[in-house]
Amino acid sequence: MKKAFRQFSILRPAVCAFVFLFSLNATGADAPIRVAIVGLVHGHVGGFLRVLPGNESATLVAIVEPQEALARQYASRFHLDSKLFYTDLEQMLNEQHPDAVLVYTTIADHRKVIEIAARHGVNSMVEKPLCTTMADALAIRSAAREHHVQVLVNYETTWYSSNQEAFAEAGQGKLGDIRKVVVHDGHEGPKEIGVGPEWLPWLTDPVLNGAGALFDFGCYGADLVTVLMHGQAPISVTAVAQTDKPEIYPRVEDDATLILRYPKAQAVLMPSWNWSFSRKDMEVYGNGGYAITVGSHELRVRYRGQETELQITAPPLSKPESDSLDYLAAVLHGSINPAGDLSSLDTNMVVMQILDAGLRSAQTGRTVSITPLPH
Repeated sequence: MKKAFRQFSILRPAVCAFVFLFSLNATGADAPIRVAIVGLVHGHVGGFLRVLPGNESATLVAIVEPQEALARQYASRFHLDSKLFYTDLEQMLNEQHPDAVLVYTTIADHRKVIEIAARHGVNSMVEKPLCTTMADALAIRSAAREHHVQVLVNYETTWYSSNQEAFAEAGQGKLGDIRKVVVHDGHEGPKEIGVGPEWLPWLTDPVLNGAGALFDFGCYGADLVTVLMHGQAPISVTAVAQTDKPEIYPRVEDDATLILRYPKAQAVLMPSWNWSFSRKDMEVYGNGGYAITVGSHELRVRYRGQETELQITAPPLSKPESDSLDYLAAVLHGSINPAGDLSSLDTNMVVMQILDAGLRSAQTGRTVSITPLPH
């Protein structure tokens, strides 16, 4: 996140007490970190496998996937050396000693992988969301604290310069006091967009994924809003969820709306598998103006006293905060403190509170109050 966003970060409450920075056993601060991929059932892994070859920040040393047919499929598709592959996580950790694992299992398996890696002193970066239950979130936090490891969560929207520019607009006071945030996330549906057979069954399973669209896309908005609210959890969450395509998604909701109440603001999250097209955008309204993101790089802004809005292009993000591997490496080398960032564990503990409350609200038809997490 660029300098303006870092200035905004200073405004957040101090949340560093349990954040651990590392000095890796490397020849220099810029030496690539050694990473291992755990799981190939989450389709987002393809993005990493496309950028890892020749990456200056990270070197791939192993891949753990117990389904050998799936492993062979990925080895062929990405021209991977068969020597990289393991079927057992413990064996890989004992033999390779990576600096971090990149986790692409089901969401329900995140806790198990993080706890095993933590016992080996290995850091983790998982695909969003952090986990499926608050019990798992608390266990993950406990493991991170006990073994002094980092646990980070990767969101595509973290690396959108439009979001970071919206944060900067808020942090610099251009929007005034934030009063309302609206976030739209989702696409036409996982089956409709052709999610692979290794992914679709668990993505639409209420246990393995935690929920349907509510978790799959609600986490993006919860993450962004938590940073805008300086790490503060909402007072309450009111949610509705429904399945508009039961013939496709009989076990989980494909559409949801969550209303988050804060002392002087509201946030509305709209995760859905029923959009006409893929979208990830955010609207931030203050008593001095608004900033509306348009795709990953553009924004529409208007300030008090202006009769028309402007469309601006956000400045590109600079390394090491422009992509997940550069960011992970910088955190592990100790040059970035992730506390309060979109990827950090403290932020994502609040995200899990929001998702958990949203799911319970949708199931019961009642507003769910959020209480502070135990320390």
